[in-house]
Amino acid sequence: MKPIAIFRHSTGEGPGYFASFLDRHGFSWRLIRVDADEPVPPTHADFSGLCFMGGPMSVNDDLPWLPPVFQLIRNAVAAGVPVIGHCLGGQLMSRALGATVTRNPVKELGWGEVMATDAAARDWLGDLERFAAFHWHGETFAIPSGATRILRSAYCDNQAFVMGPHLGMQCHVEMTEAMIRLWNRAWADENATPGPSVQTPEEMYVGLDARIAAMRVAADRLYTRWIGGLKQEGAVPPAPTFVQSRKLP
Repeated sequence: MKPIAIFRHSTGEGPGYFASFLDRHGFSWRLIRVDADEPVPPTHADFSGLCFMGGPMSVNDDLPWLPPVFQLIRNAVAAGVPVIGHCLGGQLMSRALGATVTRNPVKELGWGEVMATDAAARDWLGDLERFAAFHWHGETFAIPSGATRILRSAYCDNQAFVMGPHLGMQCHVEMTEAMIRLWNRAWADENATPGPSVQTPEEMYVGLDARIAAMRVAADRLYTRWIGGLKQEGAVPPAPTFVQSRKLP
């Protein structure tokens, strides 16, 4: 199978657990360092899927790599090549597919519950109706025409959407402890007041191992469903399977 292209837009926002998941399931991947001025591939033809990670920039910024990324996403979606996006990655997908990205009413920083919003979520999450995800964003995407919203939170209506084999997320399910601690070095730069939607670094670290483990249940289900859409030469994509676990309170 062709490798999966993983686009990194900031040195501190790499693939995290998504890469570990791919390694464990025997999928090859190639990191494309947009943050290091590596050019955006002109075509999706060399890849079985595309993954876009987070970043501190906005999809509304005037950045030279944004137009080719938008076109690459549109072409991949048109060809049925699965695309997945995390936070900025989900915003890139939304914007490429004709929707808008605007400021969210509040910033979300830290752990926060997301809830299923549509029956389509069962196809991606099984019986998991809610879970605590990690958040670090001040903007939010609209749902593209033809897509279905599957997750929301109390502070951001659109936390994830699906369109066929494609998944765009506002939340972060790829986080590792190292990534959380690295991002918190810049927590003060967010100029955010602690409150219901904003946690301090100290609050984020409470029960950290258990929180990450619980989020991995959701990540495994989402990623398993996504790789089920990858086209294997001469083979039928495997049906997704879910690990049984209790629902989170």
